Amino acid sequence: MNVENTKAQMRKGVLEYCILSTLAQGELYPSDIISKLKDAKLIVVEGTLYPLLTRLKDSGLLTYRWEESRSGPPRKYYTLTTVGEKFLTELDQTWDELSQAVKKTTRRSTR
Repeated sequence: MNVENTKAQMRKGVLEYCILSTLAQGELYPSDIISKLKDAKLIVVEGTLYPLLTRLKDSGLLTYRWEESRSGPPRKYYTLTTVGEKFLTELDQTWDELSQAVKKTTRRSTR
């Protein structure tokens, strides 16, 4: 079994949550989202991000607006919808519960 594959799957499992959390800080252009996720050591490429953004938008969690760019084509800026904010609040609670459960069941827990 390859530990790198498992690590990648763990990252993918929390990626949507991290994208929503990043957008909770305000409206962002996709390259800004990628930059923030990379800074957090969540390696993401455009080919991974754009399908996730589309799925989140189609689910009603995100919306976007177009802005003209002086140095190229118009840019799409994403933001959370009201539904997305509520969804993120639920995910925050789920994450807290999950992280506590993992800490209790792993070697790293304090007994």
